[in-house]
Amino acid sequence: MSSALLERPTSPALSIDTRPRGVPLLILLGILTAIASLSIDMYLPALPAIAADLRAAPGLLEATLAAFFAGFALGQLAYGPLSDRVGRRAPLIGGLALYTLASIACATASTPGVLIAGRAAQALGGAAALVIARAVVRDLYDAQDAARVFSRLILIMGLAPVLAPSLGSVLLARFSWRAVFWLLAAFGAACMIATMRRLPETSPRTASGGLGTVAAGYLRIFGDLRFVGLALGGGFAAAGMFAYIAASPFVFIEQLGLSPRQFAIVFGCNAFALIGNSQLNRFRLRTATPAQILGRQLYVTAASAIAIAALAWIGTSSWLLLATGLFVYVGTIGAVGPNTTAAALARYGEDAGSASALLGALQFGLAALAGVAVGTWHDGSARPLGTVVLVCGLAAWVCGTLATADQVPFRRT
Repeated sequence: MSSALLERPTSPALSIDTRPRGVPLLILLGILTAIASLSIDMYLPALPAIAADLRAAPGLLEATLAAFFAGFALGQLAYGPLSDRVGRRAPLIGGLALYTLASIACATASTPGVLIAGRAAQALGGAAALVIARAVVRDLYDAQDAARVFSRLILIMGLAPVLAPSLGSVLLARFSWRAVFWLLAAFGAACMIATMRRLPETSPRTASGGLGTVAAGYLRIFGDLRFVGLALGGGFAAAGMFAYIAASPFVFIEQLGLSPRQFAIVFGCNAFALIGNSQLNRFRLRTATPAQILGRQLYVTAASAIAIAALAWIGTSSWLLLATGLFVYVGTIGAVGPNTTAAALARYGEDAGSASALLGALQFGLAALAGVAVGTWHDGSARPLGTVVLVCGLAAWVCGTLATADQVPFRRT
């Protein structure tokens, strides 16, 4: 590998430890990036109950996840360039308001169609939180420091998949599945208030132009093959994880016989794997670049995907073996995610919002396809899960390896 890749980029004058109110800002950004995980993971234990209450087939309920992923992808495409033009705060506050109202619509849904539409609207609003939080990090940090910051954000946002399924199962036992969405509505309102009070404006309002300018900007970024390769590498890896999220309640609860509470424990253990590896990633970045770490981690992603597919196709009855394979796969996302994100955004300054939006749209678009695939192919076995994870894991390895093979150093523009 070129020596240029081994060079450490110069850090900005202010670091996260010296910037005033840096740690509170990180906590807020971490909470904002957790909105997707919280919105997905909290209602997973309730999926069978929702299917029974709304008289919906399991595959139709998995469509609520696919609708959420699709809404998140489309929403980011709108919020990214908008935040480059009017600043970060206003679009974020508007998105959180939409998220709150859509959560209320989900809580009062009486048919699967209404729930799917509510989930799509919820995602359109919540997309602002993820895309703008990433853009704020890019506003403040270069690639090496940004990778560390994204790893710290995973430490905060990683609590969502640990706590959310357990909280969802508690709400399900005490109340009904609708309580989950009432709680998400309260969460959205709290995030909106915190943003209004605590989030500073980090982007000058310098971008201008209409839809043609926005489209041209997206085409220019999309023409950056390195960016696309990194985005697809991280996106395919995450899509495999979302396929697991979509299919796991039915595989572990209905097929392998775990209770909702036991499933929540398994789900939380996998979330701990993601958190743990993300924190190890911070220490690896002291001696290696994001590209170097990414290349090593994607080998593990691909290998664990092969193991998961093999277990699914032989029809294993051991939930522990399948959970172990998923533990390893999900754990790699803790390093793949921060490094692909930091490396992909490193060369975009004024267009950080648009670049972050395109990155998220590609990733959640792939997640939506993965959710549709496991839902459409739902056959009562783990084979759909194993196959989709296999395809995603191998595709992530190929795209990420090609994207980091050009030996272009990461630099801030």
